[in-house]
Amino acid sequence: MISEVIESVDFKNFMIKQIREMINYLLDRSSEFAITVNINGATFNPNLPISIEKKLSKFSLFVLSNYTYTTIKIDDEIISFEAGFGSENFGSTVTIPLESIFQIVIEDSILLINPVATVEKFNTNTKASLHKSLNVFKNNPNNKKFQ
Repeated sequence: MISEVIESVDFKNFMIKQIREMINYLLDRSSEFAITVNINGATFNPNLPISIEKKLSKFSLFVLSNYTYTTIKIDDEIISFEAGFGSENFGSTVTIPLESIFQIVIEDSILLINPVATVEKFNTNTKASLHKSLNVFKNNPNNKKFQ
């Protein structure tokens, strides 16, 4: 029963609307917040170095505060922001489909939970998956002759 609900397109669209409205509510009040994201749906521009990318967990937390907060852009389907990664603070613009946001958090309080973020068919970025597959291929020493 639960899979019939969270895997339906209607429910996905309902959750996207709630997420968008919650984020806009927080932005209107200048409230910094954090999001936990299914990283499979996210893209990074420029791409993260492999050493940083492989440290990201499937559900990664992004704290949207200070400079990162000032760079937030949101539309009907995505949120994007600039963030620094790793000890070298590698800069990248992160773009996340709203359905890939699993939680919205302020301080230690969860404001919203989105079960759609756990549904793989809604959270697969084919470009990101292809990039990861190519990196795995290129990192295999037996494949150096193909590069």
